[in-house]
Amino acid sequence: MAPWICYYCLSLFLILNCYSATSQPPFDYPTANLSTTWTNNDSLPRSVNFTDGSRVRAILLRGSFGPKFACGFYCNGTCTSYLFAVFIVQTNSGGGIVQPTIGFPQVVWSANRDHPVSYGAILSLTATGELVLQDADGSMAWTTNTTGGSVAGLNLTDDGNLVLFDVNSSVVWQSFDYPTDCLVLGQRLFQGQQLIPSVSSTNWTAQKDLFSLQVTDEGLFAYVRSNPPQVYYSNLMYRNKANTGRRYIRFLNGSLSLFTLSVEPSDPFDLIRIPKASSAQYMKLVPDGHLKVFEWQGRDGLCSGNQQCSCPRIDYFRAVNDRQPNLGCSAVTPLTCNATQDQTFIALENVMYFSINADMERVDIETCKQACANNCSCKAALFQYGSDSSDGSCFLPFELFTIMNVDPDVVHRNSSAFIKVQNVRSPPSTSQATLGVILTSTIGSVLFLLGVIGFLVYIIRKQRRDAQMEEESIGEVPGMPTRFSYEELKTATENFNRKLGEGGFGAVFEGTLEDSSKIAVKCLEGLGQVNKSFLAEVQSIGSIHHVYLVRLRGFGAWKSQRFLVYEFMSNGSLDRWIYHGKREHILEWECRKKIILDVAKGLAYLHDDCRQKIIHLDIKPQNILLDSDFNAKVSDFGLSKLIDRNQTQVMTTMRGTPGYLAPEWLRSVITEKVDVYSFGIVLLEMLCGRKNFDRSQPEESWHLLGVLKKCWEQETLLDMVDKYSEDMQTHGSEVMEMMKLASWCLQYDYMRRPSMLIAVKVLEGVMKVESRLDYNFTDSRQQNITVEYDQDMTPLMASVLSGPR
Repeated sequence: MAPWICYYCLSLFLILNCYSATSQPPFDYPTANLSTTWTNNDSLPRSVNFTDGSRVRAILLRGSFGPKFACGFYCNGTCTSYLFAVFIVQTNSGGGIVQPTIGFPQVVWSANRDHPVSYGAILSLTATGELVLQDADGSMAWTTNTTGGSVAGLNLTDDGNLVLFDVNSSVVWQSFDYPTDCLVLGQRLFQGQQLIPSVSSTNWTAQKDLFSLQVTDEGLFAYVRSNPPQVYYSNLMYRNKANTGRRYIRFLNGSLSLFTLSVEPSDPFDLIRIPKASSAQYMKLVPDGHLKVFEWQGRDGLCSGNQQCSCPRIDYFRAVNDRQPNLGCSAVTPLTCNATQDQTFIALENVMYFSINADMERVDIETCKQACANNCSCKAALFQYGSDSSDGSCFLPFELFTIMNVDPDVVHRNSSAFIKVQNVRSPPSTSQATLGVILTSTIGSVLFLLGVIGFLVYIIRKQRRDAQMEEESIGEVPGMPTRFSYEELKTATENFNRKLGEGGFGAVFEGTLEDSSKIAVKCLEGLGQVNKSFLAEVQSIGSIHHVYLVRLRGFGAWKSQRFLVYEFMSNGSLDRWIYHGKREHILEWECRKKIILDVAKGLAYLHDDCRQKIIHLDIKPQNILLDSDFNAKVSDFGLSKLIDRNQTQVMTTMRGTPGYLAPEWLRSVITEKVDVYSFGIVLLEMLCGRKNFDRSQPEESWHLLGVLKKCWEQETLLDMVDKYSEDMQTHGSEVMEMMKLASWCLQYDYMRRPSMLIAVKVLEGVMKVESRLDYNFTDSRQQNITVEYDQDMTPLMASVLSGPR
């Protein structure tokens, strides 16, 4: 069974949607006829506002009490934008949606999440059988396109499927065929369909996230929606030629079942186990790329309108999980029918259960309580009344789930709960026995306290000793450069106040040494990864010096902190100079050529001229620094990998920055050609004056590699050149040759990429670019292999390309 979906990305989260009953009249309206129109305004009779700011205007509803499916207009936040959606709400015993103090609805499908509508929008089930959503201005937002399909009506099924049916009750159109980000119990996700996370409900117009979940011929896959897509989870199932049917997964009670080599009613090829549902349950692909299961659940909990829950009395109940109070409570002493004389009631006022299905009518409180006391199976006496407490409704549940604090002025009724609890009978005791117990408890407490203090002192001393030993052992690393004291670095950086920016593992500060030379001090932050990065950096470049590598002047260590001291590069990192809208001024073509050659020479030195081959693994503009004369130097070796000369490749977990990662990372077996690929991306960005992934561009141009492929096919490479540099346009022929080199470095097959030594020779004009290039930079033949991400993934732009962690 795949660990990702069981323990990481599926992350079973139980949510508590606690609702109360209201005094609305019974109604149940799961179907609608042709020629029916609904307007999104306050005239719709079934409108409910919730405490989280959401609002629903129900059009169809499956009645009877409990969490049920409804469909209609939904909004959240300021309610300037609405969705036509299917959602789960709590209903009372009469089939009405509960009132605002009781939580919020859960959207499981929406028709128009990319085209929200406003107040006054109209939904029509036309006479021709088409379901049409029009905005208030009359513009079309969404339609089922079912005109001529012999539609006879609209139905919301018990499992949350919105169906247009014909006169034979056959399905003409159904929402299950158009999943968004959720699956409900019983729903299938077929090959060709996918789940894509929804954006924040308060910002419908923002772009959707970068993840998707879908079924292919080979199994179930989750992708980072980059170009090309990157697999971050897979459940592989090889194709069975005997089964020509559509592959699918199905969300069943207790499992996510995968039917890729078989179809129902046969057993699934594989399944991912999920705790069985005791109430409404659904799974959702959330914006961080995780697949989560949600359920309405919780026992004996007392919750407020803001979903904060606690146990009624800590002497009688304790939380099932202190970190997740919504999971409910368990009795300290279970109820027993053999000791009913030791049972009593905890009284709670102004509380309400999600349903009151009265066992007794027109009774008083004491009669209700006594009825529960006389029934061994009764867990509580729930009593509701109007103005007269002698004339109320009594409910005696045999299982008690979550109850809710309510405001009587809002729900227009009074309500009390009396929870039955078991007292522990104390044996007879004498004053002497009591004194002995007190003395024993006191002595035991003192000894325990002394033991705890001694243990804490030991731990603190051990940590200090370990930190000192670790600090001292750093000086034993072979080839270590100058060691600076903490006081020296503190003085040089003016108490770390002159911040230059953020590095991969911490901040970087400007400083000046006593000899007036300027330095940059990188302060590493974290735990295990700090020492890993620190030692990698020192071992990589601590003993080598090259004109195109940033010089490591020394290091420092103080307690758990680590410091790396570099030469100061006054013009900062390359990303400040090459992106339109961010750069300080336009770099001329000769300057760009010089920077490109400097970086190529630095990488060539790492790959071919060092005693051990060094693969940098994180080449990007942020790790290329420029001095006062715009000489470029490669920096930040915190993720680098040293391999022996006789090794042709090395296996390692994925590390680097999304957007600059070579496709072979998906197999976790890499060579120095991953640096060549990253160099190709940087080269392309410099030539085009934009980022590899840029949402400010038209959607078809978000991915620079896709634009490059298209321009090769249409022979319009010159159109990609930085339009903000007249000098670049003037040197178009030279830029085109450089574009060819970038394409060579970006070959999908790493064996077809040049070495950095050959790239240097091309840049120096002594070699030409390979003429037979593959321009399919987004090759679909990539292997669908599970990726093991470690903590060495450095962010490019957290809001754009951060991967699942």
